Amino acid sequence: MALRPQSTVSFGNANRQLLVAPTDLRAADPLEAENLVSWRFALAGETLDTAGRPPFSMEMPSADFACLLAGFSWLRHLRALRGEEANNFARTVTLNFLRRNGRCKGPAWQNAVAVERLSAWLSHSTVILKGADAAFYRRFVAAILRHEQVLRRRYPTMPHDETRLKAAIALAMASISMDLSDHRKQQAARRLDEALSKQILADGGHIARNPQTLLDLLFQLLPLRQTYINLDIALPRQLVPAIDRIYAALAFFRHRDGNLALFNGAGPVLATTLSALQRYDETGGSGFRALPHTGFQRLDAGGTVLIVDAGNPLSTHLSKAAHAGALSFEMSSGTSRFIVNSGRPLHPDAATIAMARSTPAHSAATIDDASSMRFSRSEFLGPVAAGGIRRVEVERSETDDGDTLLMRHDGYLARFGLMTERRLALSADGRVIAGRDSFRRRRDEMPAATNRHQAIIRFHLHPSIWVMHEDADTIFMTAPDNESWLFSAPGLAPELEEDVFFAASAGMAASRQIVITAPIGEHPDVEWRLERLS
Repeated sequence: MALRPQSTVSFGNANRQLLVAPTDLRAADPLEAENLVSWRFALAGETLDTAGRPPFSMEMPSADFACLLAGFSWLRHLRALRGEEANNFARTVTLNFLRRNGRCKGPAWQNAVAVERLSAWLSHSTVILKGADAAFYRRFVAAILRHEQVLRRRYPTMPHDETRLKAAIALAMASISMDLSDHRKQQAARRLDEALSKQILADGGHIARNPQTLLDLLFQLLPLRQTYINLDIALPRQLVPAIDRIYAALAFFRHRDGNLALFNGAGPVLATTLSALQRYDETGGSGFRALPHTGFQRLDAGGTVLIVDAGNPLSTHLSKAAHAGALSFEMSSGTSRFIVNSGRPLHPDAATIAMARSTPAHSAATIDDASSMRFSRSEFLGPVAAGGIRRVEVERSETDDGDTLLMRHDGYLARFGLMTERRLALSADGRVIAGRDSFRRRRDEMPAATNRHQAIIRFHLHPSIWVMHEDADTIFMTAPDNESWLFSAPGLAPELEEDVFFAASAGMAASRQIVITAPIGEHPDVEWRLERLS
């Protein structure tokens, strides 16, 4: 694999020097760059026009905006401009930040923000430093060393989550991008190895169970790998194996249209973002049929793909961002996604996040439309899982006729006394999906025949799918390329209802959903079927 050549930074003489500027693989947008040098900052769905005044001296539109501004990842867009204007602008804003946030406290110094800023400053140091004098160079290098020191001291107490892993990556990058001691380099490599071994599971998934997290990590791990190679420094032992596993897991989560499945906080991903990473995939694009450690299953035959959430949060802390989507699935056929989860908006508010995390926002079965996980409202604990699913069980069988998944969870057991079970079977030719959602008192007991609660089963449709009723029990679905399927639920009269797709790239989009409502006492087993039309 060969990334673009690293850029050598050669300014002044200081106690420490910047040796390289790691490559940022994310695309630079010339229009965003023009807005920036015109002092218009568009972040978190909001805009701040400073009219030439330093932005960190002004009131921020929102807390999310302030964090994104202080993260400096927007610097990458300035690569699209040539000339001194972009360099002077980058230096002015950086100096404004250093003057206003020198005490290492406050929102701008939250771990996640400080990690993002350190990575951005290292990657875009050439943009900031081109044309700088020796005094600014020394101050900038000192700021990078301060970030490295602060994050290194905080690191042992960071929770085991994505921010901790990104901190380990940033610290490793800082150790080789600057002329730090061999001891510091080795210490950073060991720290990274430990974080990768704990957070990138054996099947390539991340402990947060969010497919989009894998993308974010690759954008940092790939330049780190190439920087080690370019400087002829021994790579951390876990770095290359972790990258290979992540690529395999990403292939697992991709539908045939190239988009990622929407589980546990995944939102819109631009096609250019995925393609920017695919060119560095050395695994040959091979994926897995299951991610047993992460808790997902995939059925794939004849151009039809089912991706199924068959797991639950791996720790209480990690449940802060988890979605109540156990046993939910997404289905694509040909080059189109048909059945999806609602996903996460690009810039959500608190109410939208809560809605997107609930079970009704997933293509799953519910009881009385309740969520299978309940989330805490405690300011101290944060929105962690406070009840619901404790256990998810999975059985998979494969025959010449096709593959079958039988899954169950106990998310409604404490509240309603019922286990939820879902059976999905995909025929060998990919033309038929047979589904059944069942509600039982316990795993091995009879169905809840006297139960008075309602089963409400939702199938969220991608906004590109056109639907209509064929008859009372049958719904016709067709994609823009004329790929068409019939959904049927004999005797259950499935309804078509209005819906919202949170994860549209241009913002939330109107869509439709298929909804089956059935009294559990009368229908403890709800059977439905999807069949591709010729």
